[in-house]
Order: sequence, then structure tokens, then C-alpha cells
Amino acid sequence: MNLKVLHKEVQQFIFDKSNTSIDLSALILKGSPFEDITSQELAQQISGRLKAKEKLPTWSSKSGIYYPPTLNLEQTSSEKTAYYKSKLVSGDTLIDLTGGFGIDDYFFSQQMKHVIHCELNPELSHISHHNFSVLEAINITSSVGDGLETLSTLDTVDWIYIDPSRRHEHKGKVFFLEDCIPNVPVNLTFLFSKTKNIAIKTSPLLDINSGLKSLQFVKEIHVIAVNNEVKELLWILDSTFDGDCTMITKNIKKTGEEEFIFLLKDEPKQLLSLGDPETYLYEPNAAILKSSGFLSIASAFGLKKLHQHSHLYTADHKIDFPGRCFKIESIHPYQKKILAKLGIQKANITTRNFPESVTQIRKKLKIKDGGENYLFFTTDMNNKKIVIHCKK
Repeated sequence: MNLKVLHKEVQQFIFDKSNTSIDLSALILKGSPFEDITSQELAQQISGRLKAKEKLPTWSSKSGIYYPPTLNLEQTSSEKTAYYKSKLVSGDTLIDLTGGFGIDDYFFSQQMKHVIHCELNPELSHISHHNFSVLEAINITSSVGDGLETLSTLDTVDWIYIDPSRRHEHKGKVFFLEDCIPNVPVNLTFLFSKTKNIAIKTSPLLDINSGLKSLQFVKEIHVIAVNNEVKELLWILDSTFDGDCTMITKNIKKTGEEEFIFLLKDEPKQLLSLGDPETYLYEPNAAILKSSGFLSIASAFGLKKLHQHSHLYTADHKIDFPGRCFKIESIHPYQKKILAKLGIQKANITTRNFPESVTQIRKKLKIKDGGENYLFFTTDMNNKKIVIHCKK
């Protein structure tokens, strides 16, 4: 961490450059106008602030914030998800075993009397500690080193928060909690000896069923999406809990929030009600789709599914629905000649339970992206491939 980056004139330079369109490669080649500050260091700060503008507006609006390398910024929570998580905790002390850039801890500090930020990387710990000071989060203590070792020196805490990192990125999309650092399943007994409340943040790539098999006392699973993109899963564990796990889906949008809650045990008990497309077509938001509450959402809103595996729903009436609602204009069999007669040259295309990709369909039917028309390529209750033409 180069403290000279924090000088007033350097901060002004970073603000000015990050408020305009800038070619960072050209800036690096040109060299730094400041003594003892490299062009690479300047580029890192400008790039960091550019990324923070949307993801971390509190940070980007403050002079004196020091930004870490790009990877650390990409891995950190957004302000919206961090604020949401902070509302789930309360008490005296929370320890974050994997502190990172400290976004979550800043918001936790607004709900807890004391937060302990643990970080293995000394440089990142130093950066986070500096930023906590700039943001006046005086109730956060920084600890450099292994969070589990720091925890072992404490008696008990009200909450343990963990954002385990994947040990082997090359393993692809499928991974397990046992593949992460720290290995939460292996350390659960030790963790529960220090607290009764554990919150675990995981990537949405983690399979929910595999997570449930690896963990114990799972009280809630929060599927958190921002603008219909699932950002993370939050697992709430309570050592005194002896009930049924609640699935809470939250889609945080610019216009408000969509929430749908159901009990995991009730999902397989719901009756499957199939039907042909009626007046309206409903598509659940991404958080609900990740939760696999496909029958629960239909039951809760009195909807029929088009097919067991299509995850599109229909009704003859309009409702306030956690997802997208469309007025059905027409329904057609998936035949090129029939679709050509519609004369649709531009449309938004979605596929659900369909053998061809959006790219393949666009190429075959010569339909450009965008416009007011929405085409859903899917399979109906009779296993026939159909196209539903809608308006939003």
C-alpha cells in the first residue's frame, strides 16, 4: 500500500480520471506524473473507483479510499447484498473469518457493537483497515492471519461470518464446500463451540442440495439476486435450531424488492398443475429459479405450469408476481414456415426446456435482438415444441 496515493493532489487526479472516459493502457504507457507513484498504481486506483461507482457507491464517493487489485474487488460483495445481510445479524460481537476488502464488515458494524475483520493477506488487511478509518467504522478491529486461529483465542461470539474461497478454480462450475478454504464442514464442531449463529456466503454455483448435505442446523437459505442476477447464497446456521429449513428468495431491483419464501420440505409435496397457455405468461425471477421452488411458486399464486420442466407459468388473470409478466398475443407450433408468416424481424427471445439455443434460433429464423415483441420457445404439457408470442 503506497501511502503517497492518498495525497490530496493524487486523489484529485484519480477522481478526475475516473470521471471521464480513460484508456488505462495509454495512461500506463505515458507514465506517472507523480514522484514515487507508478503508473500501474494509479491505474489500479482509477480502475478500482470505476468499478466501485455502481457496485460500491459509498466507497467511490469518498476521497481517501484505497482500492485493492481487481480480483479482490470482483470477489467482494456489493453494497446492496452487504446491506441486506447486515439486517440479519445483531448482538455484541461478530467475527468475519475471511474479511477480504471488508464491504460486508462495514455494514455488519452498523448492526453489531464490535466486528473482527480477519484477513490472511497482510496488504489487503492493511487496505481494509485504512478504509474503515476513512469511513469512520471505528468498531471494527483488523486481524492479520488465519481467521480460525484468531477465533481460537476468543471465548464466544454472537456471530461467525464466513465467505470461503474455492481451493481449485480449475474444477469448473461444480464445487463443494469441502473444496473451499476454510473447509467449513470439517470445522463445524469447532465453530459451534464458539457461537450458535453462523452465516456462510457462497457462490450461486454451489448446488443447494450438496450444501445441505455438508452442513448442519441450516435454519435459512437466502438466495440474493440484484436486478435479476443471482449474486450469492447466504446460509444461516443455528445450533439450537430443530425445524424445517426456510428458503428466502430476494431480488433487489432499482424499483424495489421481490421476495418469495417457502419451506424446503413443502416443495416436493405440492401438486403439479399443468395447463395450456392462457391469457398471461409468468416467468419467475432468477432467485426463485435458483431456489428450485418451482411447485411452491405455482401453488402460492394459483398458476399452472406449461410443462413439468419448463418453469413457465400461466393464468387467465393478471397478478403481482415476483418475476416477469407478459400478455400472450399468440401461440404457434415450432415450424419455420409458420413463424416466418408472423413477420417478426426483431424480438427478445427466451428458451425454457427447449432443445435449441437462442443463438441457433436467431440464426435459423433471422430475428434480431430487442424490440417490443417477446418470443418464448418452450415445451408444452403435451411435449410439443411451441413458440409463445408476448408483449410485456
